[in-house]
Amino acid sequence: MSRLVDFWQHIPEHINPAFLEIGSFQLRYYGLMYLVAFSVVYLLVVHRIRNEKFEYSKETIQDYIVWAVAALLIGARLGYVLFYNLEYYAVHPLAIVFPFDISDGFRFVGISGLSYHGGLVGIILVSIIFLRWHEINFWRFADLFCPAIPLGYTFGRIGNFLNGELYGRVTDVWWGMYFPLDPLHALRHPSQLYEAFFEGIFLFTILWIIRKKEYLKGMLFPLYLIGYGTVRFCIEFFRQPDPQVGLVTGVLSMGQMLCLVMIVVGIAVMGVKKRQGGTV
Repeated sequence: MSRLVDFWQHIPEHINPAFLEIGSFQLRYYGLMYLVAFSVVYLLVVHRIRNEKFEYSKETIQDYIVWAVAALLIGARLGYVLFYNLEYYAVHPLAIVFPFDISDGFRFVGISGLSYHGGLVGIILVSIIFLRWHEINFWRFADLFCPAIPLGYTFGRIGNFLNGELYGRVTDVWWGMYFPLDPLHALRHPSQLYEAFFEGIFLFTILWIIRKKEYLKGMLFPLYLIGYGTVRFCIEFFRQPDPQVGLVTGVLSMGQMLCLVMIVVGIAVMGVKKRQGGTV
């Protein structure tokens, strides 16, 4: 049993995050997991269109996916800059978009640092513009996508795990793990796996089960906000806060503060929708 526990705890140290390396350029599993995530969401949405009588064409969905992916990446990057490291990027603005390090030669380092909440804001804004342009009802379209999104998010968190990043706080539980990027080399919660399960599979299962409920038409978007915000808020107690931010209130992390906003917005939207009769 002790050998099995030891093997489990050291798994991250044996994972090479790079799927392909050419010189200083690396293609990481993290990026591949994002491609898998987008593909999973697209396939689930197309499945629903075929089997649940949604009136959208595959071409419309494909066009939207392109805009949504771009909005997600831009919003997530800008969100990280604003919410998590504004002081640094105010001094080094080129680092926001420039994937090379020129301080010591010239080498590809990629662009690191994405914020889920920034990506969410980006997608919402682009969705409003896209759907108005195509004269599509926002709430019905959200009902189509929201049950599928968490399963895609599962793969994003698996990507974080394979990348050895966003690990959890120090712990003494037997299922803790050692992560190679941890400067303390301490046993830590594998919080990426917690998030992959609860923010992904758990939330997906709930939304997928209730997606056809007639009385919830037009409500899946606020339910997603409340559900994700609640689950993420709880898991953040096990996740190591970003070192440049720490605990912004002495107790809560920046992610938890943003999740509280998310929950409040979800409850407010649900209240407005109920007063309107919950119509799409």
